[in-house]
Amino acid sequence: MTATTESIDLVRSAARAADQKKAENIVAFDVSDSLAITDAFMVASAPNERQVAAVVDAVEEALIEQFDRRPLRREGKGEGRWVLLDYGDAVIHVLHDEDRAFYALERLWGDSPAIDVQLPEAPLPADDAATPAV
Repeated sequence: MTATTESIDLVRSAARAADQKKAENIVAFDVSDSLAITDAFMVASAPNERQVAAVVDAVEEALIEQFDRRPLRREGKGEGRWVLLDYGDAVIHVLHDEDRAFYALERLWGDSPAIDVQLPEAPLPADDAATPAV
């Protein structure tokens, strides 16, 4: 069994919204073979509680706007360290960098197939040697 197209689209939209708020290390996994309760997990991190909250708000707004979907359950928003947004077929995790390193969700779900979140690649830094001096 594989994740549904809708759950993959939901995760990709969440990833784009998180990326626009400068979330880091955004990854997603198809966990449909391992879990009966959901199809996909997305994990993103941010360096502080304020940015975790901003990422969560952006994800929620994007999924309401694009899919008319609100989370069935939200946990951890008050603390801003690890926020879980449960959409049923997809679960979005936004963690503080320290908590992400500690809980290592990628290690836990790393055997599950990765979902390409289709984020634009970061531009490469300019090569100072190739730039003529002015």
